[in-house]
Amino acid sequence: MDNAIEARGLVKTYRGDVRALDGVSLAAETGSVFGLLGPNGAGKSTAVKILTTLSRPDAGEAFVAGHDVLRHPARVRLAIGCVAQKSGLDLQATGRENLLLQGRVYGMRGGVLRSRAQELIERFGLSDAADRVVKGYSGGMQRKLDVAVGLMHRPQVLFLDEPTTGLDPEARVDMWSEIARLAGDEGLTILMTTHYLEEADSLARRLAIVDRGKVVAEGTPDELKGELRGDAIVVELEEQVLDGEVRRALDTVPELYDVAVEARTLRARADSGARSVPAVLAALEAEGVRVASVTVSRPSLDDVYLQYAGRAFSEADQEAKRP
Repeated sequence: MDNAIEARGLVKTYRGDVRALDGVSLAAETGSVFGLLGPNGAGKSTAVKILTTLSRPDAGEAFVAGHDVLRHPARVRLAIGCVAQKSGLDLQATGRENLLLQGRVYGMRGGVLRSRAQELIERFGLSDAADRVVKGYSGGMQRKLDVAVGLMHRPQVLFLDEPTTGLDPEARVDMWSEIARLAGDEGLTILMTTHYLEEADSLARRLAIVDRGKVVAEGTPDELKGELRGDAIVVELEEQVLDGEVRRALDTVPELYDVAVEARTLRARADSGARSVPAVLAALEAEGVRVASVTVSRPSLDDVYLQYAGRAFSEADQEAKRP
């Protein structure tokens, strides 16, 4: 089986005519990390709920580990592990007790059960804390235990919903290393939702960028970034300026395209960023637009998102948080 996860035309509408998914299709290769990248509210968690049989789509179909999620949900549940965005651990139990309980739910017993729990305790560096109550664990330790619990029954497919949200930078890097090792060493298929651009860029073999319930781009990180020619120019302005005023100032700058202004940030692309920056600064100065800083970089996933969604990733993320 080439693809461990396939979804075709998934649609999900909630009360109030809120369309969380609007025809989402994706495919994750067996033994790879597939990233579902998008801001908060893009529909990532809704897609995971459908793929893990926790919700039914209004339209479309999906298959996980070769099983139809609508016709054979029990088979899907046996084949998957799921680490939700919010921890499902029993905080009053020890780490070992959480693992043993999960194993029993899946029918594991005796020495096999205890051996698997100990294996995961050692693998995730939890030996010193295994017999302590989980309530006293750090955030990073709890997240490691979350993943260990999801792996207890040796699933074929592991779903990680925002696995590093709330972790400090050191714990996040540790989690990245473990996710990469799970896919690389054990051939586990992992679907990971994230709104961290660098996380998707670093871990995913392929990814789908989701915005407002639709997949706006899909491919490898390098393929998606390679579709954008030239360099990205980002100019931070000293004060907010009208979009039209900035665009008029830049009309005279050659080889400049994809100009966009959001609050005090000007974004544009140029075949040669280093050559275009002096002309950009001179044009802005001539119009009285004061510049705080300017950077030039090769295309990033943020540039890809801007290209396909028509707005910067950070703007979309903030938009989703507004009431």
